[in-house]
Amino acid sequence: MKVTIGKSVKHRPIEAFLLGSSASPTLLIFGGFHGDEPQSVSLARRLSDWLEPETAAAPDVCWVIVPLVNPDGYARRRRRNVRGVDINRNFPTQDWVRGRKRSRMFGGDRPESEPETRAVMKAVQRFGPRVIVSIHSISGGRQCNNYNGPGRRWAKLMARCNSYPVTDSIGYPTPGSFGTWAGVELGIPTITLELPTHHSLKRCWADNRGAFAALGVSLSRHRRLPPLTLKANS
Repeated sequence: MKVTIGKSVKHRPIEAFLLGSSASPTLLIFGGFHGDEPQSVSLARRLSDWLEPETAAAPDVCWVIVPLVNPDGYARRRRRNVRGVDINRNFPTQDWVRGRKRSRMFGGDRPESEPETRAVMKAVQRFGPRVIVSIHSISGGRQCNNYNGPGRRWAKLMARCNSYPVTDSIGYPTPGSFGTWAGVELGIPTITLELPTHHSLKRCWADNRGAFAALGVSLSRHRRLPPLTLKANS
């Protein structure tokens, strides 16, 4: 099932694909926070296509996939949205900073200022995920399973399949990031999957298909847990 969770500045729809049973624990996956990281969008779409026939045989997980968070930036192949804001620096975290407006990582004039940011936040609140994966790409051989909050064991699970390093830091400050908001401040296990930009989509899919499958299998074992209670976002 496809649902619209919000719209971009230019009123492009931000869509989510729901696969599996809504009564099961939810694995929420985002791609395309940055419009110049097309691999993240392609991998999320490939995962959705792959799961379409598979979920009938594995109904114990609800997969919610948002392939493209930043459709305006993606249309222009720009990191930031059409107002020049880095969506992944615009979340209302305790460490949010505005930054320089010309910076590629400009956090916006205020936290949560962008409709794309608010759509992501509403999706998290609406679907109540047990685990979140945010797909990005990175150069220089720095691919990794970066985790925030209580996500280390999930990152290690992915690493056994994709062989990317497990790390709790991307190597530079990320004020106002989605990982900090969802993982650290809300307490949801959150993985930022950084794909290597020099690898093809075929290679990225081959490396990560098993990682996503392993997440699904592990999460299905949590189906009897009580509903997730999110931390207060102070």
